[in-house]
Amino acid sequence: MMYWIIFIGFALLSWIVSYRLKNKFERYSKVPLPNGMTGKDVAEKMLHDNGIYDVKVISTPGHLTDHYNPANQTVNLSESVYYSNSVAAAAVAAHECGHAVQHATAYAPLKMRSALVPVVSFSSNIMMWVILAGMLMINTFPQLLLFGIILFASTTVFSFITLPVEIDASKRALVWLSNAGITNVSTHDKAEDALRSAAYTYVVAALGSLATLLYYIMIYMGRRN
Repeated sequence: MMYWIIFIGFALLSWIVSYRLKNKFERYSKVPLPNGMTGKDVAEKMLHDNGIYDVKVISTPGHLTDHYNPANQTVNLSESVYYSNSVAAAAVAAHECGHAVQHATAYAPLKMRSALVPVVSFSSNIMMWVILAGMLMINTFPQLLLFGIILFASTTVFSFITLPVEIDASKRALVWLSNAGITNVSTHDKAEDALRSAAYTYVVAALGSLATLLYYIMIYMGRRN
């Protein structure tokens, strides 16, 4: 019963945060930058201002699919960001370039997150099946559930390492947007609000993952006792 209360609580919180994020981006997508720069322009300028010339800015399909890919050194911006000259587009583009700057400066949390990607990718593919089987076999083969918990723990660690990476990228973006004159007194707060709302999604995801991990641990410890 406690698990379902926690699960529903985090699901509701996640929906509220996502809903607010969507609304804010829609609102700030209608606020143009004073200089008329598009997301692509903003991204390329931020990269060059930080001495980065080997990273390409490209357009990618979808909505809010923006990301930095360290494997091929590309800043991928969704079409609504790439071609838009809005405050929201500038904030997103600068944030993703913040990851490129982290990569160029060997930012420690980013290196840790990158190192965990293969582990998390493997864990994500099998952990729920292992955990389900482990629950069914808790009395005869408890080690299976323990293995599933270890797999799930790796994804939880990944979620928490992601937090400083995302927050730092937003901080770098906001400082640069202000210093470069991309945002002004009337638009900077909007860019900050958009990125803060985006950060909340990672916080909720990390806390939800931790709560679920603790639930699985409680099942393992309870059944073992």
